[in-house]
Amino acid sequence: MAPPSKSSGNSTPFWVPLVSGMIAGGVETVTVWPMEFIKTQLQLSSPANPLPYNSMSSGLRWTVQNNGFLGLYRGLAPTLIGSVPKAGIRFGLNAEIKGRLKDKDGKLTPGKNFVAGLGAGVSEALIIVAPVETVKTKCIDMNLPFLQGMKKIIATEGIGGLYQGAAATAMKQGSNQGLRFMWFNEYKKFMTSSGYSNPEKPNPLINLLGGMSAGCFSTLGNNPFDVVKTRMQGANSSQYSSTLDCFSQILKKEGVMGYYKGVGPRLMRVVPGQGVIFMSFEGIQDWVKKMAGI
Repeated sequence: MAPPSKSSGNSTPFWVPLVSGMIAGGVETVTVWPMEFIKTQLQLSSPANPLPYNSMSSGLRWTVQNNGFLGLYRGLAPTLIGSVPKAGIRFGLNAEIKGRLKDKDGKLTPGKNFVAGLGAGVSEALIIVAPVETVKTKCIDMNLPFLQGMKKIIATEGIGGLYQGAAATAMKQGSNQGLRFMWFNEYKKFMTSSGYSNPEKPNPLINLLGGMSAGCFSTLGNNPFDVVKTRMQGANSSQYSSTLDCFSQILKKEGVMGYYKGVGPRLMRVVPGQGVIFMSFEGIQDWVKKMAGI
């Protein structure tokens, strides 16, 4: 077994992608939070709980007009606190698992890239995402600040209330990261083999476009999991007996398109967000390596 300080099959120490991912995660979260906020609001809406807006642009405009510009950043604190270690776990574990899955020539198939991303995604979901996303979603739904919202959740539902929708979150994060890392790594291979990219000198624009395309691919592939996760973590989650029941009720009451509620706003948030985080990670990792003399 490889020493714990280094990613197996890789000369890069494990802490390098871990730290680089943490920094990149903070950059990405602050950049795209207003779009995440509106996306969550739209997914929480239902015929019985309508919103005064129905799109990303009208949601941004309504929120600024009624709650001020800072109203777009309500719920940011718990997500920012969680996004830094979450992204570190994601990129660090992805690098570690990839290192262990490489063949004798140091190569990975698309399937192995998916498995590496899947493992990283499920891990980040169970360690960080489930409790943080639950607090974030309920704070937005109840229109409460972070600490007050968390106290209310614990008082009314106990500690277990922080882990509502954990199964849906693991499915969403696992499929998300599996699809994203698989796409991005195949994209990098294609750009390198086509002569558009030099792996020794990553091109920020190429990484930005690669991250954006990976975000689009993963969003279209797993939006149903995201909708169910959001419903299971909302203030009205008690109407669902389980994750499977949530899937079933959405299909019966809203049809197949109910699984794609908020997909437009989610694309508007995820596509630039993944462009930012993949571009940031590649650049930050190179900087960290230079600073550490690696």
